[in-house]
Amino acid sequence: MTDTNELEDSSAPLIEHLTELRSRLIKSAMAFLVGMIICFTVATPIFNFLTDPLCKVLADRGQDCDLIFISPQEGFFVAIKVSFLGGFILGFPYIANQMWRFVAPGLYKNEQGAFLPFLIASPFMFVLGASFAFYVVTPLAYDFFLGFQQFGTGGEAVDGGQNAAPLSVVFQGSAQEYLNLTIKFIVAFGLCFQLPVLLTLMGKAGLVSSDGLRTVRKYAVVGILVLAALVTPPDVITQGILFVVVYGLYEISILLVKRVERKREAKLRAEGLWFEDDDDEDEARDK
Repeated sequence: MTDTNELEDSSAPLIEHLTELRSRLIKSAMAFLVGMIICFTVATPIFNFLTDPLCKVLADRGQDCDLIFISPQEGFFVAIKVSFLGGFILGFPYIANQMWRFVAPGLYKNEQGAFLPFLIASPFMFVLGASFAFYVVTPLAYDFFLGFQQFGTGGEAVDGGQNAAPLSVVFQGSAQEYLNLTIKFIVAFGLCFQLPVLLTLMGKAGLVSSDGLRTVRKYAVVGILVLAALVTPPDVITQGILFVVVYGLYEISILLVKRVERKREAKLRAEGLWFEDDDDEDEARDK
């Protein structure tokens, strides 16, 4: 009988946590839905803003910036996709706040102070990566893609004087296909820019070390190459840019993890909890 009562008492906190989690998720979903509705009402200006890289490339080539709908419902789905992206961006601060309020009570004060900077850095790095993709990578990619257009000029006499115009292959883009590709760029680079935040947080938790990251560097290079091939279109320019950027972020992550380790060592030394055996292990790893 006693064991049953203890089991029921232990399950009570779990039920409370699940109830709170459900409440936080509902509130987050509502924030996302509100942001989505707001963006749906201004979907056209947002879409026009997202087409700016393409329009500039076309303008430099002396072409009009015209996108087409290839199906009657395409305009509606374009507005929905724009609303999804905008709703996530608008709702993210509130969603992150709900995540923090759910996790924070289970952390010690020093753990809260350690975790909070990463929660702030994560959206900043995502915006930085998305901005880099939108203002740097996307124009370069579209300039490369549009270089394969073929313009026919004039005509030539064939078959007894009949004129046949040379073949012209020019861009007439689908609005939905353009939006899909642009969002893919933005999300891919935004997520890749989370690498320093993730690895530094793992380093602070003791899950990875700077020496370990250096040891697996060659495997990281292969993984980054595969990632660049999967999340970008099949062109060398965007794949090369993504590889260089992500590999640079990986090297920065090693430096950040090393800094975390030095701070941890300094703190343990000040508390008298650092032993010489730890130094010997570090020297052995360095060798």
